[in-house]
Amino acid sequence: MPLEVGQAAPDFTAKDQDGNTIRLSDFKGKKVVLYFYPKDNTPGCTAQACNLRDNYEALQAAGYEVLGVSADSEKSHKKFIEKQALPFRLIADEDKQVHEAYGTWVEKQMYGRTYMGTARTTFIIDEEGTIEEIISKVKTKEHTQQILK
Repeated sequence: MPLEVGQAAPDFTAKDQDGNTIRLSDFKGKKVVLYFYPKDNTPGCTAQACNLRDNYEALQAAGYEVLGVSADSEKSHKKFIEKQALPFRLIADEDKQVHEAYGTWVEKQMYGRTYMGTARTTFIIDEEGTIEEIISKVKTKEHTQQILK
């Protein structure tokens, strides 16, 4: 069953790019931008991450913590962060438990081929851990504007 606005955001425990354990519940009292993206260092995902990077101060000023999630490894995330100078943490969800909890690991199609992959989706979570907004039509180059509108 898909998550909806007004529901409690599923808590999770995962590792970030440095191997540190990260839990959504660690951010209670803060607003969180939890964004799911397909793959490090691909054109759309880089555009999205860089848009969030370039507007990070505005997001922080609005009270947001930014967390990116993909099925890439910690090592891949570390390289992506270094290459793009990203100021926020990326969650390595190789076992796809976080994806499953948020319903973002889905069947996709490209060139007539069916495969499983990440649905590019952003969850805006309030200070109490409730889903405030779900952005499923992400504009990678204008993502911050979608969040702060």
